[in-house]
Amino acid sequence: MPLTAITPADEDLIGADREYLYTLNFGPQHPATHTTLRLILTLDGETVVKAVPDIGYLHSGFEKLGEDLDYNQYITIVDRMNYISPVANEIAWHHTVEKLLGIEITPRCKYIRTILAELARISDHLLCIGAAALDLGALTAFLYAFNQREAIYNIIETASGQRFHPSFTRVGGLAADVGDEWIAQVRQFVRTFPKAHADISRLLNRNRIFLDRTRGIGVLTKEEAINFSCSGPVARASGVVRDLRKDEPYLAYDELNGSFKVICAKEGDCYARYLVRMEEMIESLHIIEAAIENMPSGPVNVDVNEKMTIPDKTAVYRSIEGLIQHFELFMWNRRWETPVEEVYGANETANGELGFYIVADGSGRPWRARTRPPSFIHFAIFPHLIEGHLISDVPAVLGSLNIIAAELDR
Repeated sequence: MPLTAITPADEDLIGADREYLYTLNFGPQHPATHTTLRLILTLDGETVVKAVPDIGYLHSGFEKLGEDLDYNQYITIVDRMNYISPVANEIAWHHTVEKLLGIEITPRCKYIRTILAELARISDHLLCIGAAALDLGALTAFLYAFNQREAIYNIIETASGQRFHPSFTRVGGLAADVGDEWIAQVRQFVRTFPKAHADISRLLNRNRIFLDRTRGIGVLTKEEAINFSCSGPVARASGVVRDLRKDEPYLAYDELNGSFKVICAKEGDCYARYLVRMEEMIESLHIIEAAIENMPSGPVNVDVNEKMTIPDKTAVYRSIEGLIQHFELFMWNRRWETPVEEVYGANETANGELGFYIVADGSGRPWRARTRPPSFIHFAIFPHLIEGHLISDVPAVLGSLNIIAAELDR
């Protein structure tokens, strides 16, 4: 990483009595596991006096792609916005689409989506904690975390046939129902995960090096968290008691309201954000357990007569109604006749409020698809959190925010 002298005009950052300032490029190669992002750091010795986040290295164009794909096809794109917990993105997208179309999904679909959303939350938190620990030299916790993520991948694969980008949700339901094997895998995960969680806790909670590198570092106050529009664990670690699962319930969360608590802290530092994520995983496990043991029976897709959902293959092959509907949806381009409206829908994902804003023009494709990603908001607060800290604190603060670069350049 090249060091270059800063211009004299920038010396006002810390006062004219300081003679030397340097610029350090952190990235744009992969800094640890935080993918392709760049930080332009202005240093006085080893102290960061200014930090400028620089985005745009993935050139994804996710939002523009939404204008050229229908409401089902677009899930292959949202999968890749946060590739750590992609199924949560799918659920959030179709939550907004169904809000636009006025579709009420079936009880069984609500429960399955809820379980998948919480598995995605645990998977995301595991990577965040494992990678943050790895950045600070704790390799073992990283391996323990990724072992559990493999178990979640197995569950996702059983449901959808794909491990990483499942593309499993559909307008009004799911690509397919889940079977007994999937339910058994979820129950097995509920039984085995607490031991792995306890192992990670024992490795990190009282680890002297980990504590020294995270406590009192990157402090964000409650007022600052609110003013910066932070959400999720970043906001709750600063004392902001807000969780869309409680405040604006969706899916089956209103029915499972008593199964989980909103985890908050007040310190607002890197260690508090770590602890909030650790406790949130246990609460997610409680939701999964309650949902899997109270799973309703019935269909996972809304009634085919509403002409909104893709018919089942057996209906396509064996009934004229199913064949006609499939033909109209795909061959004639006569997709959903949407209202000419604007709608915003949001879910509480692992990193915070993931929202989609759709402008519909009556066709089967969005006229405009806008994303409100949590990582974009949280990356913007990084300069505030890091100024005055040492350069060795950069990985600690960055890891505690869990920045997913695909959400930055949309």
